[in-house]
Amino acid sequence: MRSRLLLAACLSALAVTGCATPGVDRPAQSAAAANANWARFVDGFTEGYFRHNPAFAIYQGRHEYDGKMADWTPAGLKASCEFLKSSIAAAQAFDPASLSEEQRFERDYLMARARGDLFWLDTAEQPFTNPSYYLGAGLDPSVYVTRPYASADVRLKAYIAYLKAIPAAAQQIRKNLRTPMPLSFIDYGKSAFGGFAEYYPGDGRKAFAEVQDRALQAELDRSSRAAARAMKGLADWLETLRPSATQDFALGPERFSQMLRATEMVDLPLSELEAIGEADLRRNQDALRQACARYAPGATMQACMDKMGAHKPEGGVVEEARRQLTELKAFVAAKDLVTIPGTEEAQVEEAPPYNRQNFAYIDIPGPFEKGLPSVYYIAPPDPAWSPEVQAGFVPGKADLLFTSVHEVWPGHFLNFLHSNRSPFTFGKLFVGYAYAEGWAHYTEEMMWDAGLGNGDPETHVGQLSNALLRDCRYLSAIGMHSGRMTQEQSYRLFRDQCYQDEGNTRQQSARGTYDPAYLNYTMGKLMIRKLRDDWTASRGGRRGWKEFHDRFLSYGGPPIPLVRQQMMGGDAKAAF
Repeated sequence: MRSRLLLAACLSALAVTGCATPGVDRPAQSAAAANANWARFVDGFTEGYFRHNPAFAIYQGRHEYDGKMADWTPAGLKASCEFLKSSIAAAQAFDPASLSEEQRFERDYLMARARGDLFWLDTAEQPFTNPSYYLGAGLDPSVYVTRPYASADVRLKAYIAYLKAIPAAAQQIRKNLRTPMPLSFIDYGKSAFGGFAEYYPGDGRKAFAEVQDRALQAELDRSSRAAARAMKGLADWLETLRPSATQDFALGPERFSQMLRATEMVDLPLSELEAIGEADLRRNQDALRQACARYAPGATMQACMDKMGAHKPEGGVVEEARRQLTELKAFVAAKDLVTIPGTEEAQVEEAPPYNRQNFAYIDIPGPFEKGLPSVYYIAPPDPAWSPEVQAGFVPGKADLLFTSVHEVWPGHFLNFLHSNRSPFTFGKLFVGYAYAEGWAHYTEEMMWDAGLGNGDPETHVGQLSNALLRDCRYLSAIGMHSGRMTQEQSYRLFRDQCYQDEGNTRQQSARGTYDPAYLNYTMGKLMIRKLRDDWTASRGGRRGWKEFHDRFLSYGGPPIPLVRQQMMGGDAKAAF
């Protein structure tokens, strides 16, 4: 009963302004009471989370939230912040000794997720400083357009409701964002918001051409044009900020360290973390030298990478990716590397214009959806680039192979096949950044080690190209957000130390300014690899990989130190 009262207090606190942590009394409660109320507390937190994050709920398959947008007014954001703090306090009020082992894990999982969200909302103040916040918090309409979760007319009605909410959302975004703004934020926001302005009256309307209802089509036309005007106005406003643009994007060393603690439970000095990243960079550079000695004898490292990149997929990257997925799934099964639950497959399509800030990504239906396809999206190069830069952006065949590993088999897609079946409530819903990207990146090297490519040096160069890209993300994130590296210096790092093409170099050095957590690819990979080696040391080494992979994926997606605690015992600490 006590936990239920705490949950009620947590939800009623939404009307309170500010983000001060409320005081919470913690009288002793019986084990029976704690166990009886825990499930209700979990359900209450989940429903409250959905109400504050309707776009998140929709992507999980809760379509009663269709068409709804989050409240991005300052009051609405403060209410979300208060919800998270109250939820943490309510979870802490449960006596861990009176909960089951699974409930203690879920309690830690819940608090970790809430603290991570709270960092971005409260400490980093992303809604007021960073346009990228809004892309992840509800502006992407692809769930209505590309997921066949209902008939086209039903989805069209939801999409129209979404479009009608865009003008108010655009006003909230403009009022929230503080100026002056870093130049890379202006470029990113203008590209994203301008992409929406083009998409709504263009491909967004075409996606529902099959609906024959004239009234709905007329409403779609009106709503699309109004939403497009709102987004274009936002993009145009950002452009007016260019003369006053700054380079003040850094979180600073203290907040960057706080980000790592709050979001991933990693509490190491930045100097130690940087040394870990530099060691992985050197390891991969050494491996590249050896591979290039076989693949392009006498060539420089850059020339070797360029040779691999020049071997383009025949028929284009989308067709090649489709072919690769069949090969990769067969390899995973033949090598018995990890269980493939279910019979789902991933489709491959070209990315829509508003979401091309990264070359590839996958959209996977949430746990409340049934029988829907996942889509692996690949972005074409920016048409504003020169033909040479555009050609360089299209990856070589071997590079693309490990992108397909990362996104589908056995990367993100397989991760979510497991997480959607997780026995833990939060495992089905909350898959963290370092867990998801760390796993996907870990699988690239794991697949090579398992024999993908049969030792072919070009294939190895493709794998190492991806590894080096993530090493430079790791070092750029620490360098730029500690204030010791400029965006230009990050650009040179990607070019000179990680041998990336011009298009990727531009894109990745800019991304690091507005995505300070993109070190999570390498950081997550290293924590997973260390956990695998420690766990399998007493379980047959290489013979224990499948059992390790299956057990690791069963937890859903919490901070990796929590998984380490579950699998190895002891405290929840990061280990590299």
